[in-house]
Amino acid sequence: MPADTALLVTKEQQLTTVAAAASGDFFRCLGVLAQACTGARTQSRTRLHRNSHRLGTCEATFWRSTSRQEVQKIIKAAQRYELHGRKPGRRNGPLGSVALEVLALFGNLVSFKTGRLDPSLDWIMDKLKRSRDAVVRALKALRDHGFLDWLRRFEPTPNEGRGPQVRQVSNAYRLFAPKRALALLGRWSGRPSLPDDDAAARADRKAIEAEHVSSLDLGAFASFQLGDSPLGRALAQMGQAMDLRESAKRTESQSTSYSYVAI
Repeated sequence: MPADTALLVTKEQQLTTVAAAASGDFFRCLGVLAQACTGARTQSRTRLHRNSHRLGTCEATFWRSTSRQEVQKIIKAAQRYELHGRKPGRRNGPLGSVALEVLALFGNLVSFKTGRLDPSLDWIMDKLKRSRDAVVRALKALRDHGFLDWLRRFEPTPNEGRGPQVRQVSNAYRLFAPKRALALLGRWSGRPSLPDDDAAARADRKAIEAEHVSSLDLGAFASFQLGDSPLGRALAQMGQAMDLRESAKRTESQSTSYSYVAI
């Protein structure tokens, strides 16, 4: 290419760039690309909490079947424990009011058949209308005083990049009734605390369970309905595979849309 022609092409490119910058399109496109690169870096830097377990490999030995009466006994023991430990002039006891709200919510949500209990933190916050900090502190108080335990979990993602691509998912929770709290129930410590024949309470439980189930993905829904059975595990694996495939399609579609951005 002659020097004059190359110089002319360079000037035309400069004019095109200047015009694009003046119209705002140039910097807008740069912003989109920068955002995409930042998102990719953030995904590749995802870190897991210590002692996290892979989803679907730890729940069978952690969750245990329970009953309505046992769950009621745990909630009643927590209420007595809170009152007994509250000092004069103090508004809250060792657990706090938010912790009792979380425990009551879990009591309505836990599956009696399988013991499954794994709501997300965002779902708990939305249901109780409490801040993230308040819910986290309530969960910690319940665990510190022996009413709750949990396992952190992760699952693989279809993201591309170096090293294993995983993401943190909701914890698996399990309810307990510590002996020192059961002792406060007196004669009720060895049998159900109160009968639960109230129609309104049953309706509330069904509504909470239905709302939670509607937020589950396919794999979690299969596990919630069928528990730790061969059919439940098989359907859960199929559901997780389908969710990963759909997520990969959405990621691929988003990447393609970025590749067609004109500068």
